[in-house]
Amino acid sequence: MLHCFVIDDSEIIRKFSRLIFEGLGFRVSEADGPVAALERLRTESPDYILVDWRMPDCNSIDFISKLRTLPLEKRPHIIYVVTEHDPHDVKRALSHGADSFLLKPFNREIIEMKLAEIRASSNQSAQ
Repeated sequence: MLHCFVIDDSEIIRKFSRLIFEGLGFRVSEADGPVAALERLRTESPDYILVDWRMPDCNSIDFISKLRTLPLEKRPHIIYVVTEHDPHDVKRALSHGADSFLLKPFNREIIEMKLAEIRASSNQSAQ
């Protein structure tokens, strides 16, 4: 079973994301910020990590860099979740370890398209 880890300070966004990913057959973990996320990632190795672009007391881009230094069992696909399409900010996140980005608001259909895009990209790079 694939595992998605959602890191967002908004409980509503975490619950909404959980509903979508569980409906797609994923196991879902959540954290409301970087401290809780790093603690959980000591024992969990997700396939996908959704990181909110703005969290209290945290620079999300620095946090993504820190995620990439963790000794996880497998390399998760990090999705940087933004509410404003700022190309400069997205480029910075991608250059610091995010694999892709997702624009809020999103729904199940958009998540399905994003996952299909990720799978297609992974298959292409494996060839």
